Amino acid sequence: MRRSAMYLTALSCAALALTACGQSPNARSDDSASAAPSELVFAVVPTDNSEELEKSFEPVVAAIEKETGIPVSIEAVSSNAGVIEAQVAERVDVAVYGAFSYYLAEDVADVEPVAKDQLTPEPGSGTVSSLGVTRPDSGIQSLEDVKGKDVCFTDPASTTGYLAAAAGLKDAGIDPENDINPVFAGSHDVAVTQMLAGDCEAAFVAGTFIEEILPARGIITEGDTATFWTSDGIPGTPMVVGAWLPEDVKEGIRRAMDEYDAVTAVEAGLCEEDAQREAPAPWGEEYAGAAACAWGGTGAFAFEPAVDADYDPIRTICETTQAEVCRDDS
Repeated sequence: MRRSAMYLTALSCAALALTACGQSPNARSDDSASAAPSELVFAVVPTDNSEELEKSFEPVVAAIEKETGIPVSIEAVSSNAGVIEAQVAERVDVAVYGAFSYYLAEDVADVEPVAKDQLTPEPGSGTVSSLGVTRPDSGIQSLEDVKGKDVCFTDPASTTGYLAAAAGLKDAGIDPENDINPVFAGSHDVAVTQMLAGDCEAAFVAGTFIEEILPARGIITEGDTATFWTSDGIPGTPMVVGAWLPEDVKEGIRRAMDEYDAVTAVEAGLCEEDAQREAPAPWGEEYAGAAACAWGGTGAFAFEPAVDADYDPIRTICETTQAEVCRDDS
């Protein structure tokens, strides 16, 4: 089955921020399939503060280096589409992106999930919701109210920033392609700031950005936004590896994510003191006052084990809604 003609045909070498088209430096030949690579490439999709995003992954990368013994470089790739194209070409060995991006990637690239966000010490806390948010004075109080409006999303491959919202709009009788004017901002933080600036009248983004990440950055404060819709829970952000990697390397990556969390990473010296923060209140009294590394783009407590079946809810959304972004065109 081929998924999302609209999206997958947009994948091109121009989307890559890694290298030009051609033989991948990370591709493994049959003869070297069991040999460890000399370097691992870890891809992230930039936000409006790419330096901060990459810094948040530095201790994660350090943990992987420690457990695998292989140097890891962090590469900013221009979009989710660019990461998937790079995975198809075996240019990216490890990536963190949205659940829907994994749904698309596993159909065209030889990849598998090894871990997913765990936002607090509670297992499963990485499950997130998409929120529909607006300015408090916009008059928008429900999905039905966005009909005919300019609406900000992240990009067509984002679960919380597009797909869940598209499904919700369809359920409300609104065609997300024709009954609104969709504006793809490229990232969750930019979608919110564009909405606040008046470039769109509503935005759909991951709840963690409204509830934690943007307030922590000082970008929004209480009362800046009003939430008019919340989706059902969506599986946590996956960490995906290339299946072409030797089993011992993949196991080393899994072990790194199992061995360390944001607090034990400090104890292991995986982040400098100026890159540490105090454990947030949702982590509970056990961690009150503890120093913690930034641990991935969502400020998670840890990454917990993940398997392919964890992302069945995405498949169900696509099968039941037949959203254009994930429609079978075979």
